[in-house]
Amino acid sequence: MNDVYYKDIKKITNILLFLENVKNPAYNELVEVELEDGRVVSGQVLDAGEKFTVIQSFGETTGMNIGTTKVRLTGETAKFTVSEDILGRVFNGLGEPMDGGPAVFNGERRDINGAPINPYAREEPSEFIQTGISSIDAMNTLVRGQKLPIFSASGMKHNQLAVQIVRQAKILGENEKFAIVFGGIGITSEAANFFKSEFENSGALVRTVAFLNLSSSPSMERIILPRIALTAAEYLAHDKGMQVLVILTDMTNYCEGLKEISAAREEVPGRRGYPGYMYTDLASIFERAGKIKEKEGSVTMIPLLTMPGDDITHPIPDLTGYITEGQIVMSRDLEKKGVSPNIDVLTSLSRLMNQGIGDGKTREDHRNVANQLFAAYARGKDLKSLAEVVGEGALSESDKKFVKFFDVFEKKFVNQGYDQDRTITETLDLGWELLSMLDKSEMKRLKGAEIEKYGKWK
Repeated sequence: MNDVYYKDIKKITNILLFLENVKNPAYNELVEVELEDGRVVSGQVLDAGEKFTVIQSFGETTGMNIGTTKVRLTGETAKFTVSEDILGRVFNGLGEPMDGGPAVFNGERRDINGAPINPYAREEPSEFIQTGISSIDAMNTLVRGQKLPIFSASGMKHNQLAVQIVRQAKILGENEKFAIVFGGIGITSEAANFFKSEFENSGALVRTVAFLNLSSSPSMERIILPRIALTAAEYLAHDKGMQVLVILTDMTNYCEGLKEISAAREEVPGRRGYPGYMYTDLASIFERAGKIKEKEGSVTMIPLLTMPGDDITHPIPDLTGYITEGQIVMSRDLEKKGVSPNIDVLTSLSRLMNQGIGDGKTREDHRNVANQLFAAYARGKDLKSLAEVVGEGALSESDKKFVKFFDVFEKKFVNQGYDQDRTITETLDLGWELLSMLDKSEMKRLKGAEIEKYGKWK
């Protein structure tokens, strides 16, 4: 234990302290900041430079004075205690219990920064995870070990979608343990209460570890939360052999926290004021998902983010798209139509979909059914736009069927409500039912044997 206190504070901002003459500070080292009135606030070393040591306070800097405040380095980095006792618990962004239960003591304390997975040790994702949501399971399939973000926008019901996935997600393999790690970043008290009540009422909390950071909490807590959540996920996956799904919402709040800290450090800003290292920082989080050879467990990640101004080219979704393996895009137009969940299947993409579907994983007709649904929906959308210009009377009878298919696909396939949980078999059978609205001769992407076995044409 280091009992040396430093008082050479040269500057205090709303979130940072700048110290001089600190001996051997370590990056990410935890500190204790003692105020004049005896209060102690935790903090962390953000920068161990030659001239200044920059300290990020985990609490408000109100009441900290240059002359009377003192800082003690602890010699430890931020750690979280992991054990199977964390399942069913709710913690704050610093890993402290917020469910009224005791702190977790009987476990191992691990550095929250983890370690990147050696690319050579990575195993290629190949198993299907069922979310119970047709537009994801059939059209943009989630695979174990994948990073598949959800792009939403302000005011949309992405929190409901996150809870629906937590409640319904499952793996189809027998005798495999499944767990969910949920992280709410910079959320309102109303949203936090919504998440807690939904997890408890649905029974999903038993297999879930939840970390909730309120918007009123310090920005540094938003930076720490994803790392604590992933530390818990890595323990459950790689030590306990569990299949773990990590859901983080809202990563935009995380990036705003990065921006705030960068501005306080007076760094040269990058695109739209965000730090130039934001890509690297996001990659240090997202790349902790995956499967490791010769280990049973896996970490699959669904980060949610709200696109500022509905702009998919904004730096946050743009950089996220470069790091992850696809994206699920929520549509404001579908929301206006009352479609729930309002997922735009045409702008969404799962780059690993082919590795997790097919015979023995979902069903042998999955890929071709998805291709045919994509093609029919896209054609119906184009013809519907054409009809608005030239009138529906100018369309052929075949074209009119595609226009009708477009509407029915959104109402019956994409739209399934908040409480409906569909198996992959039910989803594929529904796809065949909708395709039967079209002429069999239009089924260019389906095999004859598949039509014979699963087709609904009379």
